[in-house]
Amino acid sequence: MPGSFGLYVSLIHSVAWTLESRRGKELKTMISRPCLVAAVLLFTALMAQTGRSAAPAEPVYDLAVSFDIPRSTIAGSVKSAVLRGERRLFRAGRLMIRAVEVNRQPVPFQLRGGELTFLSPESGALEIRYEGRFPPPPAVSSSRDTSFPNVIGAQGIFLTSIWYPQSAGLAIYRLKASLPRGYVAVSEAETIDMTQSAGGVAFDFQFPHPVDGLSLVASDRYQITRERFGDVELSAYFFPEERALAATYLAHARKYLQLYEKLLLPFPFKRFAIVENFLPTGLAMPTYTLLGRDVVQLPFIVETSLGHEVLHQWFGNQVYAGGKGNWTEGLTTYLADHLYAEQKGEGWSYRKQILLDYRNYLRDDTDFPLKDFTARYDAGSRSIGYGKAAMVFHMLRDMLGDEAFFGALKTVLREKAFQRVSWDDWQGAFERQSGTKLGWFFEQWLARKGLPELQMSGFAVSREAQGYALDLDLSQQGDIYRLDVPVKILYRSGGEKNLRIRLEEKSKHARIDLAEEPAEVVIDGNYDLARRLSASEAPPQIAGLIGADKPIVVLPARDGDYYQEVIAGWRARGSEVKSAEALSDADLRSAALVLLGGDQPVARRLYGKVETPPHGFSVTVKKNPRNPAKSVGIISARSRAEAEAAFGKVFHYGKYSQLAFENGRNVAATVESSERGMRQSLKDDPPTVEMTSLTKLSGVVEKLARKKIVYVGEQHDNFSHHQVQLEILRGLHGQSPKIAVGMEMFQKPSQAALDDYIAGTIDERTFLKRSEYFKRWDMDYHLYKPILDFARAQRLPVVALNLPREIVNQVATGGLDALSQEARREISSDLDYSDQEYRGRLKEIFSAHPEPQEKKFEFFYQAQILWDETMAESVDRFLKSHADYRMVVLTGAGHLQYGSGIPKRAFRRNGYDYAIVLSDAEVKSGVADFVVFPEPATAPTAPKLGVSLDIRDQRMRITSFGKESGAEKAGLKVDDTLISLDGQPVSVIEDVRIALFYKQSGEPVKVKARRGAEELEFDVKLR
Repeated sequence: MPGSFGLYVSLIHSVAWTLESRRGKELKTMISRPCLVAAVLLFTALMAQTGRSAAPAEPVYDLAVSFDIPRSTIAGSVKSAVLRGERRLFRAGRLMIRAVEVNRQPVPFQLRGGELTFLSPESGALEIRYEGRFPPPPAVSSSRDTSFPNVIGAQGIFLTSIWYPQSAGLAIYRLKASLPRGYVAVSEAETIDMTQSAGGVAFDFQFPHPVDGLSLVASDRYQITRERFGDVELSAYFFPEERALAATYLAHARKYLQLYEKLLLPFPFKRFAIVENFLPTGLAMPTYTLLGRDVVQLPFIVETSLGHEVLHQWFGNQVYAGGKGNWTEGLTTYLADHLYAEQKGEGWSYRKQILLDYRNYLRDDTDFPLKDFTARYDAGSRSIGYGKAAMVFHMLRDMLGDEAFFGALKTVLREKAFQRVSWDDWQGAFERQSGTKLGWFFEQWLARKGLPELQMSGFAVSREAQGYALDLDLSQQGDIYRLDVPVKILYRSGGEKNLRIRLEEKSKHARIDLAEEPAEVVIDGNYDLARRLSASEAPPQIAGLIGADKPIVVLPARDGDYYQEVIAGWRARGSEVKSAEALSDADLRSAALVLLGGDQPVARRLYGKVETPPHGFSVTVKKNPRNPAKSVGIISARSRAEAEAAFGKVFHYGKYSQLAFENGRNVAATVESSERGMRQSLKDDPPTVEMTSLTKLSGVVEKLARKKIVYVGEQHDNFSHHQVQLEILRGLHGQSPKIAVGMEMFQKPSQAALDDYIAGTIDERTFLKRSEYFKRWDMDYHLYKPILDFARAQRLPVVALNLPREIVNQVATGGLDALSQEARREISSDLDYSDQEYRGRLKEIFSAHPEPQEKKFEFFYQAQILWDETMAESVDRFLKSHADYRMVVLTGAGHLQYGSGIPKRAFRRNGYDYAIVLSDAEVKSGVADFVVFPEPATAPTAPKLGVSLDIRDQRMRITSFGKESGAEKAGLKVDDTLISLDGQPVSVIEDVRIALFYKQSGEPVKVKARRGAEELEFDVKLR
């Protein structure tokens, strides 16, 4: 029945037209309440006859407001139509409701918890009159994550939240704002009428589309610049100081409108305005964007943020977020900020930064599913609602192709204009455009928190008849996702092969046929997957400190007054503050750290030595070598003024690794390099020895003569390695007699005994006793005797490099926290844990032991670093106090390989040139400067008594006998107590080892022992 339906439309239009008070025309024709009821009844009957259903029409509200700016107050009224018995609810916030009337008769209402409710006694015209006060706040933060309150003041008017009684849901609003003369106002509007009068100026804003609510901004300083883009009026409302920027902003706005009309649909409104705000905002409302003064002045805003706000006119202001979950920011981020990076060939970098932000700002206890995102309230929520959502749209586009992707966007814009659109609506649109069911996709990316974590392993390359084959394993941790993993294989020739591997299980083995020999595999090098980044892909960033859970701030060693603002700022973020002395080793591993002061002792405990930029204020962020998942920030200030001028700005530079400021102005910002994609080298170029360059050890010694320090490694029980050490020592001494010998085998308390022995004031037996050699080093002294004999003969200083064994063992068992304060004074204050390759090699060694445990490895690692640093410090101290000396350092090869143990740590302290010589080492790039392959040799060995001994109750008693024991054959028995050997008293096991050192196998030794109360003597043949 088209005729009847047309009658209904005509009647309803009549009712709506008559109920409104037409602005500017003073036309107030009223319709009777029975007529309104008849219209509604007629509509219901006609819909029943035609069998049609109609969506409920959005309500229409007429707002009229005026202002008392000196008092920061607003007075206004809201008018609409209401039906009898209808219960209305409005959000009123802090507004004062002066009256609620229906047909000019008061209606009882309730105002509770910021909500206004009433029941209409009859149908007719509703009017709500109200007042509100919105004084300027005492201070305004410039944080990107700040939401600003309503403001009415001398600087201007800013009203975006509840500044009028606001009904729930979409509605059509018509606004009349009365202001003092000279003011210019902006609100959502397709058309704006301005009327001047003696008392002021009135603005009529007409916006015919349903919206969630209205905003209003006004100022008496606006200067307007207007242009056109086709049928769209472009305008810029700028303050006089920034008006020169208007032309640039409008030119870029035209560029963005042209871009998005090509990608999407025509611009949805008749006008678009760029409005400057006295508050530091970045907001987009239908028909305009509101940018703060400090934002407008930034030179990069026209290239980034402006386009983002323009795109919001389609997504967010033409179609609205609906249901549960806000998709608008993610889609806008993807088609604005990300698109601009993509146009420069940097889309991969933008996507990587999204994933870095996710890694830095979110923890398991703060993460949540994307479907639950409604609005940004901190950096973590932004990483989900903007970043993760943008990645979801990228993966959709990557999977479906541009035609289906943009086809779905256009369909939603056409079919859902000025309606709420949910994630379910998007799923339906993409399914229709692609002909593909996507429930699995939206479930895994919207309903789950977190991101998948990929791992790769099992690499093997084989030669095939037609080329090569690559085997590899892909796996994922935690929840299982369905992923098409991008894989790039780089050929040794320089070419590449790209493919995707479907991974929808915990792990998968893949075999890839290749035309050429592969050199490297790269997984997701363009960051097309939303995934957790591997450690090698993640540089240290300031964001790692910002997003950390309760970082520990460590007070400076000096100039504490400089950092008061910094300390207060971190405390406000929930950080704990400690002194360096109070920081435990467990704290070093478990928390993100903010270290104050360029000479911070905790930095030396972690990195040995840290160079901070020579600027007024600097921030340097590093990975925590004790726990690479945590960040360490080192903040240095030259004065309190420098710190106060710069500190508040640091939180806007989250993606950087190092910052420097002078007088509050940023002068340097850098990001530490990191890998692009998960990478695995498949075949290293093998090391090659050029036979014509082979030389003898004497030739090596000639080259070593130019080095301040020569490190010569050993396998402790290999006598040929010690012979190499002695030959090098002799050769270098022959070239220059001022040479010292540093030895791992002796601990620092033995230094006096070493000095006396080298000086000839004590004999060897006394030296072995006083140095406790046999107690503190397990190797036969015959291995080292020739070296010590040469040093004694030539009077070469021998330096005890090592820590007392008790301290090393204590750390290996319980970590640095197990040390007493007295023991802590014995250890080096500079401990560099940053060599992760060294850590990896040590862990591989440790894992070969039975039942390796992570905690035990940490203690083992601490002990190893402490050992290395102590020896490096001992080398450094001697050479600095004996500037005319060089040193030959003799240690186990593990302390020298790749320079990781001692050499680089000594170099960090003094910068002295050095060389590393190893014996029988595997030839690998960088392992040493020289590798020697000596002829096997056997050292003399001390004979054995053939007993096991135990000291208890000041008795050294025999507990058992070895096989073919000469002592047992001589008549000694278990529980006999040893008294002397060859007349030399023995009270500890080391006394026995010293006595035996001077005997030969097959020789007799006279043993005196106590059995009960009787002393007995035995002649024992040694083996």
